[in-house]
Amino acid sequence: MNPVPQLMPGQLLARGVSRHLAGLGLVTVEEFVPVRGLRVDVLALGPKGEIWIVECKSSRADYMSDGKWHGYLEWCDRFFWAVDTEFPTDLLPTDTGLIIADAYDAEVIRMGPEDKLAPARRKVMIQKFATHAARRLQALRDPEMVLG
Repeated sequence: MNPVPQLMPGQLLARGVSRHLAGLGLVTVEEFVPVRGLRVDVLALGPKGEIWIVECKSSRADYMSDGKWHGYLEWCDRFFWAVDTEFPTDLLPTDTGLIIADAYDAEVIRMGPEDKLAPARRKVMIQKFATHAARRLQALRDPEMVLG
């Protein structure tokens, strides 16, 4: 069995979330930039083109210092927080989704409300998702290649 790589706490949560979402039929990319100035922890793409954003918070301080999350709402159909079992979930807004996770798996506790993206924005996000995923794959295959 391979040990978990040396990842930061939020990255471990993202790993478990990505595993769980894969089991639900969604594919994910981590550290995705929808627009300049925003970077989401996990962007998930569903089989019907639905887009979920999951922000992973490893502590109360991590959550309290995140002033950008409201800006993510206009880039997804559903928004979720992912936290571990020790996180004080009463801090999180009740009108957002909630996922409890660890490095190996996760569980959706509260489904984020759906606010469907406009078709043009969805198209842009799916194209960005595909480009991001392809560049990540290319970098794994050829780390010395310079991508433009």
